[in-house]
Amino acid sequence: MKSELALRYSAPVPRYTSYPTAPHFSAAVGAADVERWLQSLSAGSELSLYVHIPFCAQLCWYCGCSTKVVNRYEPIAHYLTALEREIAKVASLVPKQHTVRHIHWGGGSPNVLSPDDIRGLAGLIRKRFSIAEAAEFAVEIDPRGLDAGRVDAFRDTGVDRISIGVQDFDPEVQKAINRVQSLEMTRDAVAMFRSAGIGSINIDLVYGLPHQSRVSVQNTIEDVLSLAPDRIAIFGYAHLPERIKHQRLIDDAALPGATERLGQANRVARILASHDYVRVGLDHFARTHDPLAQGNVKRNFQGYTTDRAQTLIGLGATAIGRFRQGYAQNAANVQDYVARVESCGLATARGLVLSKDDEIRAFVIEKLMCDLTFSSDELREQFGDLAQPVIAVAADVLDADQDGLVERTPDGFRLTDVGRPFVRSVCACFDAYLGQTPARHSAGV
Repeated sequence: MKSELALRYSAPVPRYTSYPTAPHFSAAVGAADVERWLQSLSAGSELSLYVHIPFCAQLCWYCGCSTKVVNRYEPIAHYLTALEREIAKVASLVPKQHTVRHIHWGGGSPNVLSPDDIRGLAGLIRKRFSIAEAAEFAVEIDPRGLDAGRVDAFRDTGVDRISIGVQDFDPEVQKAINRVQSLEMTRDAVAMFRSAGIGSINIDLVYGLPHQSRVSVQNTIEDVLSLAPDRIAIFGYAHLPERIKHQRLIDDAALPGATERLGQANRVARILASHDYVRVGLDHFARTHDPLAQGNVKRNFQGYTTDRAQTLIGLGATAIGRFRQGYAQNAANVQDYVARVESCGLATARGLVLSKDDEIRAFVIEKLMCDLTFSSDELREQFGDLAQPVIAVAADVLDADQDGLVERTPDGFRLTDVGRPFVRSVCACFDAYLGQTPARHSAGV
């Protein structure tokens, strides 16, 4: 039965870190729109900041992030000059009475920055924005090349959560994805951060990689458990060699099929449940003491979060912002990004203005991805009669379900344990844009 379901729902679907998804953004949204959106923020707005560092020391063949390998520091320094200018411009446009509740640095590898530049960039952000005393400051880390000086710099700037990329500890898998990183190296990184007083640790894993099996992912998760992280994320590998050229270096024949992918994901989930990790949404797990395990979860471009800010400001090349009016994404190419910032201070290249129907469907999809539920009463309370067409879609989902993915509730439905791994496919039923562009998505399992 599980094998049949894996094959049936393996068709590519979006990851739904936003709705509408990024392939539907266009150049119809530009810097002038973002300037108006920033200026229209109300006094007292709560903000979240995402800062993108698009550089790595080595290319991982599986990676789908926007990044480039550098062998010299000069391109990084040049990029930081533009990033600082963008930060200053954005800060000048937001109301003075605002509060930043969450900061996230992603990449690429933010720890490619020198210790002085880590301190300088964080110091500029704190100077230009009003940062809440209890704001969470999270940074993505590549343990390869990490040193004590950078750990101390992150500590000095107020970082309180770090997310360490692991993917898999099996040597054959690591060789196949060009990311060799031992358990000992990762353990040393965790120890350095904990010794520096940064105790909140996330570990990021990937299933569906070349040469992975249920046995290998079980061995990896047992090694990860020895590190006692607060959160663990296990993402399904998105093999898109038509769009991501370096993924062509991965042998397609070594990739596990849909049934094996589902088996890997389910085995990890069972092991983590037996070690008192709470499953959050589709692919995150958190220890019971962690805020992510205690409900009230949201979803954004970094995955699942407890960040409740309604406005997310993206800073840096390819960064995406979310505003009341819509989405805005900066230029992905670093040279293009720098040129746009030098021209007007902002680097918006594309985006999307939300319609009311977009807002309704975005609300439903986020609820499904986070809480695994659909409530027609909640939808009517939020959107009134405008919600009726989407409520009709939910009725169709219930009527069409022959596999036990969902179960009826008094005012809607919830995903079952059988349906949980296929929540993205259920969300796709509410996606009015799906199929309108030739965009490629990752496998549904």
